[in-house]
Amino acid sequence: MSKRDYYETLGVSKSADTKEIKKAYRKLAVKYHPDKNPENKAAEEKFKEAAEAYDVLSSAEKKQKYDQFGHAGIGGAAGGGFGGGMNMDDIFSQFGDIFGGGGFGGGRSRGRRVVKGSDLRIRLSLSLKEVAEGVDKKIKVSRLVNAEGVTYTTCNTCHGSGQITRISNTILGQMQTASPCPHCNGNGKNIDKRPQGTDANGMLKETETVKITIPAGVENDMQLKVSGKGNAAPLEGINGDLIVLIQVEEHEHLIRDGQNLHFDHYISFADAALGTTTEIPTVSGKVKIKLEEGMQSGKILRLKGKGLPSVNSYGVGDLLIHVNVWTPQGLSKEEKKFFEESKKSDSFTPNPTYKDKSFFDRVKEMFG
Repeated sequence: MSKRDYYETLGVSKSADTKEIKKAYRKLAVKYHPDKNPENKAAEEKFKEAAEAYDVLSSAEKKQKYDQFGHAGIGGAAGGGFGGGMNMDDIFSQFGDIFGGGGFGGGRSRGRRVVKGSDLRIRLSLSLKEVAEGVDKKIKVSRLVNAEGVTYTTCNTCHGSGQITRISNTILGQMQTASPCPHCNGNGKNIDKRPQGTDANGMLKETETVKITIPAGVENDMQLKVSGKGNAAPLEGINGDLIVLIQVEEHEHLIRDGQNLHFDHYISFADAALGTTTEIPTVSGKVKIKLEEGMQSGKILRLKGKGLPSVNSYGVGDLLIHVNVWTPQGLSKEEKKFFEESKKSDSFTPNPTYKDKSFFDRVKEMFG
């Protein structure tokens, strides 16, 4: 199921400023807050969805990428997103200021901290054809996983709660504060036994083949995210993510310019004068086009829909063919004689029409 538009989720326009975005998020967060909707899974999903939208739209950098590329620009195209990779504790710790301290009433107790594994990053090279059509890639990823046979004991310091509560006396009376337990790092448990060959957290390296779905139209240096395919976390944590950095290989003949493609096509003086049929490379193979007689150098021909699709499905670009007439060199005596005679012909005397004139010539005529 596709993600909802973040602006639609928060109920704001694309021109909304940071203050409006924060106000809209707070309204939804209060409405769907877990403390107000206990055991309500639908409300919890709405709460996470709003947090995901706020995480993106409240950041100038993320918002710019989202406005340009949509969900694909911030990781939504490769599976998962902010809401799918973060739990409720993460949301409260990151946006606690929205609620005045973390909870609905400012005093939510988050209990045992859930640890998230570290993210992994890879570079993925794509051909222009793969960019045009989209592609599924299977790659091998070496990642940390929890080993079988690891046993745990309840932390004696926090007794499994994952936090230490301290009470201090102040001039305003007693104040209670809670912080993650330093002996178990907020996990509530410590490793008791671990198999040989594992690290201190009872983890080991494992190679897994991961399928990555690349949407059509991705651009160079775009990052996609595959949720849950990073390193595992110790104990009962959640997996990190796999961040995929896109690298688009240069094409032998075509040059990319956003959704449009450009191709420099050289033709002989004879073909320019007499016209010809020629083949032009595209991302999906060659196509034949007809060049009319009297073709001028610098002419740009457009093949509609032969460019690249938008990553947000906003249409397909064009292929622009730049015609360059090749001036003959190293002429023989007979060829030189031919051109000497041709000088006397009116057909060889430059006489550009308005459409043949350069852009600067047209501007001069407009303002002359």
